[in-house]
Amino acid sequence: MSRLSHTFGCGKLTLAGTLDTAPGRTGLLIVSGGNEVRSGAFGGQADLAAQIAAAGFPVFRFDRRGVGDSDGENHGFRNSTKDITAALDAFRAMAPQIGRVIAFGNCDAASALMLASGAGCDGLVLSNPWTTEPGDSSAGADNLPPALIRARYWEKLKSPMEVIRLLVGGVNLGKLAQGVGHALRPSPPPSSLAQDMARGLASYTGNVRILIATGDRTARMFEMAWDKSDPRIRRCEGAGHAYIEPEHRAWLKAEILAALSA
Repeated sequence: MSRLSHTFGCGKLTLAGTLDTAPGRTGLLIVSGGNEVRSGAFGGQADLAAQIAAAGFPVFRFDRRGVGDSDGENHGFRNSTKDITAALDAFRAMAPQIGRVIAFGNCDAASALMLASGAGCDGLVLSNPWTTEPGDSSAGADNLPPALIRARYWEKLKSPMEVIRLLVGGVNLGKLAQGVGHALRPSPPPSSLAQDMARGLASYTGNVRILIATGDRTARMFEMAWDKSDPRIRRCEGAGHAYIEPEHRAWLKAEILAALSA
Protein backbone atom coordinates (compact mmCIF):
# COMPACT_ATOMS: atom_id res chain seq x y z
CA MET A 1 0.00 0.00 0.00
CA SER A 2 1.11 3.57 -0.67
CA ARG A 3 -0.22 7.11 -0.26
CA LEU A 4 -0.48 9.21 -3.41
CA SER A 5 -1.42 12.87 -3.81
CA HIS A 6 -3.55 13.86 -6.81
CA THR A 7 -5.40 16.80 -8.28
CA PHE A 8 -8.69 16.52 -10.15
CA GLY A 9 -11.21 18.76 -11.79
CA CYS A 10 -14.46 20.16 -10.43
CA GLY A 11 -15.82 22.22 -13.28
CA LYS A 12 -13.09 24.73 -14.13
CA LEU A 13 -11.44 24.42 -10.72
CA THR A 14 -8.75 22.07 -9.45
CA LEU A 15 -9.25 20.13 -6.23
CA ALA A 16 -6.67 18.21 -4.20
CA GLY A 17 -7.06 14.61 -3.08
CA THR A 18 -5.10 11.81 -1.46
CA LEU A 19 -5.39 8.12 -2.36
CA ASP A 20 -4.34 5.34 0.00
CA THR A 21 -3.92 2.41 -2.34
CA ALA A 22 -5.14 -1.13 -1.67
CA PRO A 23 -6.22 -4.04 -3.92
CA GLY A 24 -9.84 -4.24 -2.75
CA ARG A 25 -12.77 -3.84 -5.13
CA THR A 26 -14.72 -1.76 -2.61
CA GLY A 27 -13.36 1.67 -1.73
CA LEU A 28 -13.96 4.26 0.97
CA LEU A 29 -14.55 7.93 0.09
CA ILE A 30 -13.96 10.14 3.13
CA VAL A 31 -15.78 13.48 3.04
CA SER A 32 -14.36 16.10 5.41
CA GLY A 33 -16.65 17.91 7.83
CA GLY A 34 -16.67 21.59 8.70
CA ASN A 35 -13.85 23.49 7.05
CA GLU A 36 -11.29 20.79 7.84
CA VAL A 37 -8.65 19.81 5.34
CA ARG A 38 -8.61 16.22 4.15
CA SER A 39 -6.21 15.05 6.87
CA GLY A 40 -8.90 15.76 9.47
CA ALA A 41 -8.53 17.15 12.97
CA PHE A 42 -5.12 16.19 14.37
CA GLY A 43 -4.61 13.93 11.33
CA GLY A 44 -7.51 11.70 12.37
CA GLN A 45 -8.84 11.09 8.86
CA ALA A 46 -5.35 10.40 7.51
CA ASP A 47 -4.83 7.81 10.25
CA LEU A 48 -8.23 6.25 9.56
CA ALA A 49 -7.46 6.06 5.83
CA ALA A 50 -4.18 4.26 6.51
CA GLN A 51 -5.90 1.71 8.75
CA ILE A 52 -8.70 1.02 6.27
CA ALA A 53 -6.20 0.67 3.39
CA ALA A 54 -4.12 -1.72 5.51
CA ALA A 55 -7.27 -3.86 5.76
CA GLY A 56 -7.37 -4.06 1.96
CA PHE A 57 -9.74 -1.25 0.95
CA PRO A 58 -8.53 1.77 -1.07
CA VAL A 59 -9.39 5.15 0.46
CA PHE A 60 -9.74 8.58 -1.14
CA ARG A 61 -9.87 11.88 0.74
CA PHE A 62 -10.17 15.38 -0.72
CA ASP A 63 -10.38 19.08 0.03
CA ARG A 64 -13.59 20.65 -1.23
CA ARG A 65 -13.57 23.96 -3.09
CA GLY A 66 -11.99 26.77 -1.10
CA VAL A 67 -10.53 24.47 1.57
CA GLY A 68 -6.93 23.36 2.04
CA ASP A 69 -5.10 22.85 -1.25
CA SER A 70 -8.18 23.17 -3.48
CA ASP A 71 -9.08 26.13 -5.70
CA GLY A 72 -12.22 28.25 -5.54
CA GLU A 73 -14.43 29.67 -2.81
CA ASN A 74 -15.77 27.77 0.16
CA HIS A 75 -19.57 27.85 -0.07
CA GLY A 76 -20.15 25.41 2.78
CA PHE A 77 -21.48 21.90 3.08
CA ARG A 78 -24.91 22.72 1.63
CA ASN A 79 -23.23 23.45 -1.68
CA SER A 80 -20.72 20.60 -1.77
CA THR A 81 -22.55 18.02 -3.91
CA LYS A 82 -20.45 18.88 -6.97
CA ASP A 83 -17.27 18.45 -4.93
CA ILE A 84 -18.35 15.01 -3.71
CA THR A 85 -19.39 13.75 -7.14
CA ALA A 86 -16.15 15.07 -8.69
CA ALA A 87 -14.14 13.29 -5.98
CA LEU A 88 -16.10 10.08 -6.58
CA ASP A 89 -15.32 10.23 -10.31
CA ALA A 90 -11.64 10.91 -9.58
CA PHE A 91 -11.51 8.00 -7.11
CA ARG A 92 -12.96 5.58 -9.66
CA ALA A 93 -10.46 6.79 -12.28
CA MET A 94 -7.48 6.46 -9.94
CA ALA A 95 -8.51 3.03 -8.61
CA PRO A 96 -10.21 1.41 -11.64
CA GLN A 97 -10.55 -1.96 -9.96
CA ILE A 98 -13.20 -0.72 -7.53
CA GLY A 99 -16.79 -1.64 -8.25
CA ARG A 100 -18.40 -0.14 -5.13
CA VAL A 101 -17.71 3.03 -3.14
CA ILE A 102 -18.87 3.61 0.43
CA ALA A 103 -18.82 7.23 1.61
CA PHE A 104 -18.06 8.22 5.19
CA GLY A 105 -18.78 11.64 6.64
CA ASN A 106 -18.82 13.05 10.16
CA CYS A 107 -20.81 16.12 11.27
CA ASP A 108 -21.83 18.33 8.33
CA ALA A 109 -20.07 15.97 5.92
CA ALA A 110 -22.73 13.41 6.86
CA SER A 111 -25.36 16.10 6.32
CA ALA A 112 -23.91 16.90 2.88
CA LEU A 113 -24.14 13.25 1.85
CA MET A 114 -27.75 13.10 3.02
CA LEU A 115 -28.68 16.30 1.18
CA ALA A 116 -27.06 14.88 -1.97
CA SER A 117 -28.96 11.57 -1.67
CA GLY A 118 -25.65 9.75 -1.48
CA ALA A 119 -24.03 11.68 -4.39
CA GLY A 120 -23.77 8.49 -6.43
CA CYS A 121 -22.07 6.36 -3.76
CA ASP A 122 -23.12 2.76 -3.19
CA GLY A 123 -23.36 2.96 0.59
CA LEU A 124 -23.18 5.58 3.34
CA VAL A 125 -21.70 5.74 6.83
CA LEU A 126 -23.16 8.87 8.42
CA SER A 127 -21.68 9.94 11.74
CA ASN A 128 -23.13 12.58 14.09
CA PRO A 129 -25.03 14.47 11.37
CA TRP A 130 -25.29 18.24 11.81
CA THR A 131 -28.87 19.55 11.86
CA THR A 132 -28.46 23.23 12.76
CA GLU A 133 -28.84 25.78 9.99
CA PRO A 134 -25.74 27.97 9.45
CA GLY A 135 -26.07 31.10 11.58
CA ASP A 136 -28.82 29.62 13.79
CA SER A 137 -28.30 30.92 17.33
CA SER A 138 -29.95 27.79 18.74
CA ALA A 139 -26.64 26.02 18.28
CA GLY A 140 -25.27 27.91 21.27
CA ALA A 141 -24.72 26.21 24.59
CA ASP A 142 -27.25 28.50 26.32
CA ASN A 143 -30.09 27.74 23.91
CA LEU A 144 -30.26 23.97 23.62
CA PRO A 145 -33.43 22.13 22.56
CA PRO A 146 -35.77 21.59 25.56
CA ALA A 147 -35.56 17.79 25.25
CA LEU A 148 -31.77 17.98 25.44
CA ILE A 149 -31.92 20.23 28.50
CA ARG A 150 -34.32 17.78 30.17
CA ALA A 151 -31.97 14.89 29.41
CA ARG A 152 -29.05 16.82 30.88
CA TYR A 153 -30.95 17.59 34.10
CA TRP A 154 -32.04 13.95 34.39
CA GLU A 155 -28.40 12.86 34.18
CA LYS A 156 -27.51 15.34 36.93
CA LEU A 157 -30.32 14.10 39.18
CA LYS A 158 -28.90 10.57 38.91
CA SER A 159 -25.58 11.79 40.28
CA PRO A 160 -25.35 11.82 44.12
CA MET A 161 -22.70 14.53 43.96
CA GLU A 162 -24.99 16.82 41.96
CA VAL A 163 -27.84 16.27 44.42
CA ILE A 164 -25.53 17.12 47.33
CA ARG A 165 -24.43 20.31 45.52
CA LEU A 166 -28.08 21.32 45.23
CA LEU A 167 -28.84 20.61 48.89
CA VAL A 168 -25.82 22.49 50.27
CA GLY A 169 -26.40 25.57 48.13
CA GLY A 170 -23.73 24.92 45.52
CA VAL A 171 -26.16 25.59 42.67
CA ASN A 172 -27.22 29.02 41.40
CA LEU A 173 -30.98 28.79 41.94
CA GLY A 174 -31.75 31.66 39.56
CA LYS A 175 -29.86 29.97 36.77
CA LEU A 176 -31.47 26.65 37.68
CA ALA A 177 -34.95 28.18 37.49
CA GLN A 178 -34.15 29.68 34.10
CA GLY A 179 -32.92 26.30 32.87
CA VAL A 180 -36.03 24.52 34.17
CA GLY A 181 -38.17 27.09 32.35
CA HIS A 182 -36.35 26.35 29.09
CA ALA A 183 -36.69 22.61 29.70
CA LEU A 184 -40.47 22.87 30.08
CA ARG A 185 -40.95 24.56 26.71
CA PRO A 186 -42.35 22.40 23.91
CA SER A 187 -39.72 21.03 21.54
CA PRO A 188 -39.43 23.03 18.30
CA PRO A 189 -40.10 21.32 14.98
CA PRO A 190 -37.08 19.88 13.12
CA SER A 191 -35.02 22.53 11.36
CA SER A 192 -35.42 23.01 7.62
CA LEU A 193 -31.96 21.48 7.29
CA ALA A 194 -33.04 18.33 9.14
CA GLN A 195 -36.13 18.07 6.95
CA ASP A 196 -34.05 18.48 3.79
CA MET A 197 -31.66 15.79 5.03
CA ALA A 198 -34.55 13.42 5.70
CA ARG A 199 -35.95 13.98 2.20
CA GLY A 200 -32.56 13.45 0.61
CA LEU A 201 -31.94 10.21 2.48
CA ALA A 202 -35.48 8.95 1.80
CA SER A 203 -34.72 8.82 -1.93
CA TYR A 204 -31.47 6.89 -1.41
CA THR A 205 -31.59 3.14 -2.07
CA GLY A 206 -28.12 2.04 -0.90
CA ASN A 207 -27.12 0.65 2.48
CA VAL A 208 -26.89 3.24 5.28
CA ARG A 209 -25.35 3.22 8.75
CA ILE A 210 -26.03 6.16 11.06
CA LEU A 211 -23.41 6.38 13.80
CA ILE A 212 -24.16 8.20 17.03
CA ALA A 213 -21.50 9.17 19.56
CA THR A 214 -23.65 9.38 22.68
CA GLY A 215 -21.33 11.87 24.39
CA ASP A 216 -21.60 14.34 21.53
CA ARG A 217 -24.08 17.24 21.61
CA THR A 218 -24.31 17.39 17.81
CA ALA A 219 -25.33 13.74 17.74
CA ARG A 220 -27.89 14.24 20.51
CA MET A 221 -29.41 17.20 18.64
CA PHE A 222 -29.65 15.00 15.54
CA GLU A 223 -31.51 12.35 17.53
CA MET A 224 -33.99 14.99 18.71
CA ALA A 225 -34.85 15.65 15.05
CA TRP A 226 -34.80 12.03 13.88
CA ASP A 227 -36.73 8.81 14.38
CA LYS A 228 -34.95 7.21 17.33
CA SER A 229 -36.24 3.78 16.30
CA ASP A 230 -34.50 3.99 12.90
CA PRO A 231 -32.89 0.53 12.61
CA ARG A 232 -29.90 2.03 10.78
CA ILE A 233 -28.75 3.84 13.93
CA ARG A 234 -25.78 2.44 15.84
CA ARG A 235 -24.60 4.06 19.07
CA CYS A 236 -21.11 4.29 20.52
CA GLU A 237 -21.65 4.78 24.24
CA GLY A 238 -19.66 7.63 25.77
CA ALA A 239 -17.87 8.61 22.57
CA GLY A 240 -17.22 12.24 21.70
CA HIS A 241 -17.65 13.93 18.35
CA ALA A 242 -14.28 12.86 16.90
CA TYR A 243 -14.03 9.39 18.54
CA ILE A 244 -10.78 10.36 20.26
CA GLU A 245 -10.50 7.51 22.77
CA PRO A 246 -8.82 4.33 21.45
CA GLU A 247 -11.86 2.13 22.12
CA HIS A 248 -14.13 4.59 20.32
CA ARG A 249 -11.80 4.84 17.33
CA ALA A 250 -11.72 1.04 17.20
CA TRP A 251 -15.54 1.00 17.21
CA LEU A 252 -15.65 3.52 14.35
CA LYS A 253 -13.13 1.55 12.31
CA ALA A 254 -15.12 -1.67 12.88
CA GLU A 255 -18.35 -0.01 11.69
CA ILE A 256 -16.68 1.31 8.54
CA LEU A 257 -15.08 -2.06 7.78
CA ALA A 258 -18.43 -3.77 8.26
CA ALA A 259 -20.02 -1.36 5.75
CA LEU A 260 -17.21 -2.00 3.27
CA SER A 261 -17.52 -5.75 3.66
CA ALA A 262 -21.33 -5.91 3.44
